[in-house]
Amino acid sequence: MRSVILICRKELNAYFTSPIAYMLMAFFALIFGFVLFNATRDFIRFSFQMQAQGGGAPMSINDQIITPLLGFASTITLFLVPMITMRLFAEEKRSGTIELLLTSPVTDLEIILGKWLGAMLLFLCILAMSMINVALLFAWGKPDLKPVLVAYLGLILQGGCLLAIGAFISTTTKNQIIAGGVTFFVCLMLWLLNWFTANDTGAVYQVINYLSIVTHFDNFSKGVVESKDVIFYLSMIFFALFSTSRAMESLRWRS
Repeated sequence: MRSVILICRKELNAYFTSPIAYMLMAFFALIFGFVLFNATRDFIRFSFQMQAQGGGAPMSINDQIITPLLGFASTITLFLVPMITMRLFAEEKRSGTIELLLTSPVTDLEIILGKWLGAMLLFLCILAMSMINVALLFAWGKPDLKPVLVAYLGLILQGGCLLAIGAFISTTTKNQIIAGGVTFFVCLMLWLLNWFTANDTGAVYQVINYLSIVTHFDNFSKGVVESKDVIFYLSMIFFALFSTSRAMESLRWRS
């Protein structure tokens, strides 16, 4: 476990001693803040319009602002994940330090978990930028906390799943650009599978729809925790990290 923590710290330091972490955090904060501003502005305008027309059912901050906003955040992760994971193993292979890593007294599992956890911590730091904005809604309004926490749980699980996939892809090449591009393509395909099967009900289409990350995030965005969604994300993380370990074994054998 100590080796995992040391590798995790090394990866996290590598992110924050370069512009990568700060650029990603700034990018996410800017986009998220802009969308929050527009969503809040529209919410206030519609509220005044309803009051001017004689009232009606009160508008929900959770339904009108937070749920769409965090759903949008899940889409932004498609662009963030490739930039986080593209250097995990590809940079080690390009610089030749992968041989030193493989011959060090640590196991492949410790290397993989350390690097994946380092990427996860950076992802959590990026998500924390959105929490600052959401906290303002709690300061000036009265949204329900539970759906927000569930939605963030979904974001974390989805991010962990995509980061594990990106880590595996990074082991297959020494070119960071290729690793990032392929990771983005795979993440985008997993995101679009829900669209491809939207109007089909056959068994094959149901299986394809089940593999979509959007399908399993929908319940989280609504504040509902379903065991099948949690199992899906955890299974994808396990499968991707297992595939990464097999790729690491191949690298160790060739070195």
